[in-house]
Amino acid sequence: MKEVDRKDYIDWLFRKRDNELIKIVTGVRRCGKSYLLFKLFRRKLIESGVANDHIIALALDDFSNRRYLNPEELYNYVKSRITDDGKYYILLDEIQLVDDFVPVLNGFLHLSNVDVYVTGSNSKFLSSDIITEFRGRGDEIRVYPFSFSEVCGISDIDREKLWTLYCRYGGMPLIWSMDFDDERESYLKNLFEQVYFSDIINRYKLKGREEIGVLTNVLASSIGSLTNPQRLANTFQSSNNTKLSQFTISSYIDYLVDSFLIERAHRFDVKGRKYIGTPMKYYFVDVGLRNARLNFRQQEENHIMENVIYNELLRRRYSVDVGVVNINEKKDDKYVKKQLEVDFIANKGDKRYYIQSAYEISNEEKMKQELQSFRNIDDSFRKIVIQRTATKPWFNEQGVLYMSVIDFLLNPDSLEL
Repeated sequence: MKEVDRKDYIDWLFRKRDNELIKIVTGVRRCGKSYLLFKLFRRKLIESGVANDHIIALALDDFSNRRYLNPEELYNYVKSRITDDGKYYILLDEIQLVDDFVPVLNGFLHLSNVDVYVTGSNSKFLSSDIITEFRGRGDEIRVYPFSFSEVCGISDIDREKLWTLYCRYGGMPLIWSMDFDDERESYLKNLFEQVYFSDIINRYKLKGREEIGVLTNVLASSIGSLTNPQRLANTFQSSNNTKLSQFTISSYIDYLVDSFLIERAHRFDVKGRKYIGTPMKYYFVDVGLRNARLNFRQQEENHIMENVIYNELLRRRYSVDVGVVNINEKKDDKYVKKQLEVDFIANKGDKRYYIQSAYEISNEEKMKQELQSFRNIDDSFRKIVIQRTATKPWFNEQGVLYMSVIDFLLNPDSLEL
């Protein structure tokens, strides 16, 4: 497999270089964090003139480094490697394996000539008490599985065929070194059972994996649909003939979110300019992992496309919400309240984009339906329809931008056309 340079992440890390904060590289397990830090970032440091002996790198999940899981051993080892006043770069992989690691990391910040980078994967690493203990001294860099654009960069397959493969198997890095479908499917299924669920069960001392497994399947079946713990409890009982309380379901969802497996998309009232509580939407960090939970049977490309768009917006570091537009619609000489939806509101700084994911727009009625919420938003931020059909980007008479999903994914500046 060709190497994916992950240039965007490397550039992001270099922008944060020497900012006197602990750079925390997070993301779902097996998404490529270690390779990013230990291979790509380390290589870039050396290319920029950093001497090899001024890079202190430790893989803490390596058995040969097990003694450094003791915080004092780790701290003393790093200090022993610092032998002059030059800048040292500390790279620590799977830092959450170290007992009481926060004081160790904060201790490194008292050393004037070090810059610290760590990776972490599970909920222990980003729980609220850990974030509090960093007290603003941590700087998170969230890493995702390969994007469609990154996969295109390492494959000679026709983009349309590649899109079909990507929608089925997603972007977990190891997938793209495999040649056979059964290998890919087995790998993704095993990731959930042997890695992700095992992590969650051990962390939260759950009695078994059946309940959280069924809940994950329910969420996988309903990506892009509004739901809440009560609805999930009802679905859970009908599909598994077992009662599970709303509280337990909420806790399980928190575990999945903290493990970087799923994301919550909150609803935002565009006109009222406020967030709405429940229901909300859930998306998987990788569509291949989502499909694996459903044994690759439930392949609705429209919902998968919506999930891919959501993930791409997060990769581009937008804050993403689901939009709600409340209107009063006249019907039979009466005004009836109606709630319209904008699939995504993407915000970054002073920029905002309203985005509809439309798998196909087959007729004028479908076009009118997709644009109804846009027509009832009275601000001047850009409005965009992303569709499956291969077409060059174009604007309609109202200034709405239309583009294909492939054009959106391959051009990092596609929202700025």
